[in-house]
Amino acid sequence: MKTPRITWISADDPPHAFPDIDSDSELADGLLAAGGDLSSERLLYAYLHGIFPWYDDRQPILWWSPDPRCILIPDAYRISRRTRRALKNSDFRIQFNTVFSEVVDCCAAKRAGQPGTWITPEMHAAYQLLHEQGWAHSIEVWNNSTLAGGLYGLAIGKVFFGESMFSRESNASKAAMLALCQVLLKNKFALLDCQVESPHLMTLGATLIPRRQFAGILENACKEAVQFSDWPTEPSEIAVFMAAKAAGALQ
Repeated sequence: MKTPRITWISADDPPHAFPDIDSDSELADGLLAAGGDLSSERLLYAYLHGIFPWYDDRQPILWWSPDPRCILIPDAYRISRRTRRALKNSDFRIQFNTVFSEVVDCCAAKRAGQPGTWITPEMHAAYQLLHEQGWAHSIEVWNNSTLAGGLYGLAIGKVFFGESMFSRESNASKAAMLALCQVLLKNKFALLDCQVESPHLMTLGATLIPRRQFAGILENACKEAVQFSDWPTEPSEIAVFMAAKAAGALQ
């Protein structure tokens, strides 16, 4: 039996020092490399090539590119009739990029049935810097003055790379996803990268595609690594996004 091998990246190695995602990895689930750092340059290169970091505070930085890849096409997002009714009757308001750090903190909070979090202080600091540089963004769901739910991720070219979401109130993260998908749809984004399959994501309309197909989409949709800044700047009631969903686009 062969001993599993993994590419080790030094913090001194250049940002592009990753193995090709089509290399014959002997480790399961798309684990490509370990080590390196979380510099903005390395993170941006990784995302543009279908790679992302995922590890906990007991491990070195681990870099993944799973096959198949879990994605969501913005106009394929679906919610149940029950959830639709609940959102219509809610007092949720949506904002973007007003409390990015708090959203990351909430995503990192311990959850029932989970021993810890992969959003380490090092990860938080790295994505906070990406936010300050204009790459990372948060979608926030408010109930009065309470942050009820939200999500964060990176927008590069015409792809949004989702990182994590949270809910403090029922359906709050679904409201955040609804608002995000409507903004992505309006601005002709190719897809929302969900990274790894989960039963919850699949009920919302996510699907699986081969890793090579995902990489091909990135080559076209992120051909120019440009930032996205056309986020709504005024708080919006969730009813606005419900209406946009029913109409098929955000007007």
